[in-house]
Amino acid sequence: MSIITRLCISGYRSLRDVRLEIGALTVVTGANGSGKSSLYRALRLLADVAQGKIIQSLAIEGGLPSALWAGPETFSRSMKAGTQPVQGTVRQGPVSLKLGFSSDDYGYAIDLGLPLPDSKRFSKDPVIKAESIWTGLLLGRANSFAQRKGPAVSLRNQEGTWRLAYERLAPFDSMLTHCSDPRDGAELLLLRENMRGWRFYDHFRSDSDAPARRRQVGTRTPVLASDGADLAAAIATIQEVGAEGELETTIADAFPRGSLDVHDADGYFEIEMRQHGLLRSLGASELSDGTLRYLLLVAALLSPRPPTLMILNEPETSLHPDLLPALARLIAKASTHTQIIVVSHAAALVSALQDAGARRIVLEKQLGETVVPDEERPVWNWPSR
Repeated sequence: MSIITRLCISGYRSLRDVRLEIGALTVVTGANGSGKSSLYRALRLLADVAQGKIIQSLAIEGGLPSALWAGPETFSRSMKAGTQPVQGTVRQGPVSLKLGFSSDDYGYAIDLGLPLPDSKRFSKDPVIKAESIWTGLLLGRANSFAQRKGPAVSLRNQEGTWRLAYERLAPFDSMLTHCSDPRDGAELLLLRENMRGWRFYDHFRSDSDAPARRRQVGTRTPVLASDGADLAAAIATIQEVGAEGELETTIADAFPRGSLDVHDADGYFEIEMRQHGLLRSLGASELSDGTLRYLLLVAALLSPRPPTLMILNEPETSLHPDLLPALARLIAKASTHTQIIVVSHAAALVSALQDAGARRIVLEKQLGETVVPDEERPVWNWPSR
C-alpha cells in the first residue's frame, strides 16, 4: 500500500475542518494550544477504528459531546473580521465527527454522530452513521467499493456489481472489523490489517519506576511496545537480525565513542551502555532520562518490522538539544522504509527534519479553530449518510 497523502478531520475538538497534504516524512508544529495534540489524538482514533475500539476511546475523552468542535458550525465574514461577535448560527448539517485519509491506492472515511433521542443508556456514545472505502485519492461514485449508511453495508464485487452484505450492523461496529469477507471484502481486510499496524510513540516514561528500566524476560521483539517495557529485547532483536552495525553507527552518532549491548542474566535482559570516559557500563537504572528516551526512540525507529505508518508525538521530550540533530538523521533514515509523522514544538528538530526533506506543516489557532495558513486545502469528499 502506498503512503498516505491526504489526511482530513472535521468536527473534532479544535479541528473544525482540517485537510492536510502529507508525505513520507511530515513534521507538524505550532505554538502551544494550536491543535497538535488534537491532530495526534485524531490519528489514534483512526487507528482505533481498525481495532474495533473507537467508541471506547471517545468515551474515555468524555463521550462525543466532549470531543466535538465547540464553536459555531461556520464563521461569517464579519465574525472573522471581528465586527460581529462569534455566535451560534442555524445548523445546516447534522452534528458529526469525521475522520479520513487517502493514498494513491485506497481511501477511507468514517462519520460519527449522535445516538437516537430514545437511547436511554450510553447516551454519550457516538454511533457510526457512514463509512466508505474507495480507490485513489478522492471518493467518487464510480470508485467506491465498500459503503455503509446507517446499519446497511454494501460491497462491490469484482464484476462491479453491488450486493447488500449486512443489513443490521450495530451502530458501534465498523465495517472494517465486521465486513472483511475474503470474497468481496478482501480490500477491507487488507486495509484493516494495515491500519492495525500503525504505531504510536508518545512520551516514554523515564522515571525511576519506568518499565524500560526494569529487567525483562528476553524474547524476540521486532516491534517495541508502546511503553518501551521490552527495550532490551528489542535491541537484542535488532542485533540478531543483522543490523548490529547500523545500531552501532546510530548510537555513535548521538554518543561519540559510545556503545550499547544487552546483558543476559538467565533469560532476563537488561541494556548496558558504555560511554566514553567511564570505566564500566551503565545499566538501565543508571541512565539519564534523556539517554533512556533516546535509546527507546532508537529501538522504535530501527524496528526489523517497520510499519506502514509511525507517529511520534514530541520525541524531543527530555532530550538535550545536542541530541536533536542525531535524532533528525535517525528519523529521516527510517522514513525511507516507513512513513513517519512527527508532532513537535522543538524548533531545532523541526528545522533539522525540514533540511532532511520533511514536509513542514504549521498549525495556528484562529477564533479557537486550528488552521493551516498559507496552505492550499486539498479537495476532499466525505461519504453521505
